[in-house]
Formats: sequence, C-alpha cells, structure tokens
Amino acid sequence: MSLARRDFLQLLAAASAAGMALDGGRVLAAEPAAAERLYEQPAFGNVSVLHFTDCHAQLLPLHFREPHVNIGVGPAAGKPPHLVGERLLKAFDIPRGSARAHAFTNLDFEEAAKTYGKVGGFAHLATLIKRLRATRPNALLLDGGDTWQGSATALWTKGQDMIDAGKLLGVDIMTGHWEFTYGAKRVQEVVEKDYQSRIAFLAQNVKTTDFGDPVFPSYDLRTIKGVPVAVIGQAFPYTPIANPRYFVPDWTFGIQDENLQNVVDEVRAKGAQVVVLLSHNGMDVDLKLASRVSGIDAILGGHTHDGVPEPSVVQNRGGKTLVTNAGSHGKFLAVLDLDVRDGKVQDFRYRLLPVFANLLPADREMQAHIDRVRAPFLLKLTETLAVTEGLLYRRGNFNGSWDQLVIDALMAVKGAEIAFSPGFRWGSTLLPGQPITRESMMDQLAITYPTTTLTEMSGETIKVVLEDVCDNLFNPDPYYQQGGDMVRVGGLEYTCTPNEKAGARISAMRLNGKPIEAAKTYKVAGWAPVAEGAKGEPIWDVVETYLRDRKVVAPRQLNRPTLVGVDGNAGLGAPT
Repeated sequence: MSLARRDFLQLLAAASAAGMALDGGRVLAAEPAAAERLYEQPAFGNVSVLHFTDCHAQLLPLHFREPHVNIGVGPAAGKPPHLVGERLLKAFDIPRGSARAHAFTNLDFEEAAKTYGKVGGFAHLATLIKRLRATRPNALLLDGGDTWQGSATALWTKGQDMIDAGKLLGVDIMTGHWEFTYGAKRVQEVVEKDYQSRIAFLAQNVKTTDFGDPVFPSYDLRTIKGVPVAVIGQAFPYTPIANPRYFVPDWTFGIQDENLQNVVDEVRAKGAQVVVLLSHNGMDVDLKLASRVSGIDAILGGHTHDGVPEPSVVQNRGGKTLVTNAGSHGKFLAVLDLDVRDGKVQDFRYRLLPVFANLLPADREMQAHIDRVRAPFLLKLTETLAVTEGLLYRRGNFNGSWDQLVIDALMAVKGAEIAFSPGFRWGSTLLPGQPITRESMMDQLAITYPTTTLTEMSGETIKVVLEDVCDNLFNPDPYYQQGGDMVRVGGLEYTCTPNEKAGARISAMRLNGKPIEAAKTYKVAGWAPVAEGAKGEPIWDVVETYLRDRKVVAPRQLNRPTLVGVDGNAGLGAPT
C-alpha cells in the first residue's frame, strides 16, 4: 500500500482535528502544513534507499534525549559524529529551537519534548515509509540491526513482535548485532523461516569457526529501474567480545575489510553500478573502513546511535564513499536518492528525517499488529512502580540519569560499595513527573543475560576494568573501539583523561573520599556478565525492588568522572 500526498495531508488534518496535538498551538502537530514542510521530499535520480537502524524494539512512540557528551579523540575530534549541542547545530546549519534541533541535540530537551511530542513508533514510521515509497515505488528499505532487542515484549517473545513488525514494515534487507544474543539457533530459525523470500539477512563478516564458511549471504544484488544495485551486509564485528561468546560459539566475526574488498570487487564484476554497505560497525569504524575499501558508493551505518544530518564524504583509492549514521529508536528515517548514469553514481541527495509521532498518523495495519502483540502483556507492562521527579535518560559517554538509577539500585539492594553497569546506549527517556512503569524500566534492562553479581574485587582489578573499557571507547584507532560507551560507575569517584595512552587514562580513584588501594578488596555489584555460568537474580528484580521501596524517585545525582584534557572538545556540551 502506498500513501499519496493528498491522502497524507488529509490524514494529518484529521489527526490534528482529533486532538493529537499536545499543548495547543505551540505543538508542531497543530499545523498539518508543518508536516508537509518537514516530510515533503521530492524524488531525485533513479535509485532510492530508505534506512533505519538501532530501533531497539521500540514499537511505540517515545522520548529520546540525544547526548551532550560524545567525545572524539585523535583524528575524530571536532568531526561528525563527535559534535553535540550548539556545535552540531552550527555545523549543519540547524536553527536552535526548531524541530530538527530537538531531534538532533539535547538542547532545551524537557521544554522541547513538551512542544514537539514523542518521536518514533513503528505505526508512525510505517506511514512515513509509505509516503516516501509513493514517490519512490522501487525504493529499498534497509534495517541496520539491533531491532529484535530492547523492550519487554521483544524479550518475552524472543524478538517475534519485531520480526513480524519488520515484515509488515516492508523491510527488504537487514544485518544484525543484538539479534545474536538470542542465540545462533534462534537467528537461523528466523532467517530460514520468517524471513524466507521476504527479508535478506546479510553479513559478509560472519563465518564458521571450523572452516571459515559463510553463515549468511554476503550481499544481495537487485535491479532498480534497470540499474544493478548491490547491498552488502556487515554485522557488528565485536559481537563475541561485547556480548556473551556462548550465544554464537561456532561463529567468528571481525571487521574483515580485506574480505569486504573482495566482495565489492565480486559484485562490481557482476555488473553492480551501485554498491551500498549496510553496516553495524559504528560510525568511526565506518569512516576508517571507507578510506581502506574502494568501490563502495555509500555506507549506511548504525551501532553508535549517532543521528548525523548529512553524510561524511571519504576519499579512497577508488574515488569517494558517503558515510552516514541514522540514529536510533525509530527516531529517524534516512532517505538516499542516487542519480545513476553511464554506469556509475553521478549525484545524490540525502536527508535524515526525524519521525515525529504527532506529525505522522499511525498506520492502521501496523497499529493493529502492535496492539495485538502487546495485549497479552498489557497489565504487566503498564503497572506503575514509582514516579520520577527528574529527567531519566541514558545516552552519552558517561552516566546518564537512568544509568545512575540502575547503579543506585544495585548498591542499595545488593549491599555493595561500588557498582558497575554496562555502557549501553539504548533505552527510552522519561520526563519529570512521569510514572516509571514496568515497561519503561524494561526499556533499560531487557537482555537475555540479565544476571546480577556481587564480587570481591581488588583496587588493582577495578582500575584494570576501567582502563580496559575506557580504551574500547577512546582508543584513537577506531578498529580497537569494541564496545558501547564507558561503563557506568556508582560509589567510586575517578578522573578520566581520554587523550592519554592505554593504561593511563584512569586516575585519582576514591571511595568515600579515600583513595582506592590496589591491594584492598571492595564489594562490587554488576550485571550482564558475558561469562557463562554466573548466578544471581535478574537486574529487573533488583531495580523493581528499589523502585517499589521508594515509590517517588528524586532527581539523580550523577556520578561522572572528572575529565582532563578535553576542554573545548566539540563533543562536550552543556547538559541542558
């Protein structure tokens, strides 16, 4: 089904009349013409690709605050994606206070969230996709992965709610990362049954450990308006490091850029005039990869959740490659239009469109699916556990307020002096005064290895852990950046010098005002261990206990490190 321009405007008018707008005339949705201005995207060229990534199983509209700390080091400093706040607005000529400013930055977040409403939601995303496909009937829809994980319903259905939603959305091709945490058997079952003849699951860099045979197809070659187009898949290369190895014991990953070059050469030899890499590397890795591998026209990237308004253009020995990253949580839809003539790409247009739920009426078919999959769990999902007095968010290099709540719960319930929580980037945002439901809590915690732990750890080991994670984040060579953001830390104060060498970034560790002693042991709580066999209650039981005991959650006091050597860094902004 396609959605013509006239029908789209009629739906907008009906939605506005029905009271979808929040806060009267100040809200964007109160004026249907505002949606027309934002979403009117004239078709260009003869090949179109639509792309979303890292939705983390968020079927419903949500609030999602972008980071104010996304520090770039080495050659990445001061360049996308390491721009936040005013620096990002200036770089991409986006007016402060505008709808796009709210979408791409944290600035004035609470007020802007009330003004512009929620973002994302698969029913609203479906409407936008149909709208764009009405003028681009042959457009491919690519899903960059991290789709089956991140919500309670996805966890409880083993991703089935999202698998069916992807088919309904009209996804043509996808790759993966968190999908693999359901286990190799589950992934293969979906690919062979649910996705058969519907969605191509691609990963050129996933091989068997015994003979190095490909586990999934490397590419899909299609013809669009007479133009041969190849899409190559790149799964998250560090899956067995960042997540439990035992989920995929017989598979190897890695960047494998030499093999990628061979795949590019192969599809070019088969006549591909356009080559697109659907990547879950993270943007910094993609930028380096684009300089080393030639013959790729565009890299449509994910993993690092960077909403970057315009592509970076990277020179390599074969020409130029566009590198993009399309945000997260269903908040954005990328539109890449290519003008292909004389056997190659001559020109392009790219736009990363924010998905404002108030501006895009819910697609009926998708909304019916969402209602159906949520129905068996609705009472459990909507139960209020507490109310938050402060903004709760998770995104940025260091502790967000949701992270702080989780580590506060770990220390209180487990009786720990120090707590570590993974530097996950996913999870919805709650505004002050909103209820903390079981669903919103699970948005932060819904993984397949939720075990909590309480460990006696020496001061020396604590420093090693912090240094190791810090190097994963701030190593100047992107190929050594292997995880999420910095581990979230509770109880322990420390200083971080991102531009120092490995092993020398963490200093001045203190607990209750006293220096951490290398030989002394401390009680450290954590969760999500990647080693097999850990025992303990799941993290959601710990956090729920903490919330029920308090009922009202005061604004969190964030335990962030003292930063050294990054004054003036374009990835360090104001927390407003």
